[in-house]
Amino acid sequence: MDNRDLAPYFKSIVDQDRCAVVICNLAHEIIYMNPTAVERYAKRGGAALMGQSLLDCHNAQSVAMIEKVTAWFAQSREHNIIHTFYNEKENKDGYMVALREADGTLIGYYEKHEYRDAETRALYDFQSE
Repeated sequence: MDNRDLAPYFKSIVDQDRCAVVICNLAHEIIYMNPTAVERYAKRGGAALMGQSLLDCHNAQSVAMIEKVTAWFAQSREHNIIHTFYNEKENKDGYMVALREADGTLIGYYEKHEYRDAETRALYDFQSE
């Protein structure tokens, strides 16, 4: 299978994720939000945030850290993920993850939230969704 044919599969992986995923280019423009992110950030504009600067959604301290992380990503192909916060109320961690071309060139990043709560549904519970 040609790698170009994989795009719909990768999009589906992101779209099915129950955690918010926000993808940005190196200009910090939000180029994609999965359905969970659109819903999570509905009060801030939801899907209308796509095409806007992620930096406009953060305070000055957070903007400085986002810029610091993207500079760190650019320093080395080995710099690909960094833990950015823990939210005790929601029991979740936040990460910034580098996005790279096949040759290692940095092309952007995404923000990923991961919840620490154990799954409560039964194994193979076909009734839940």
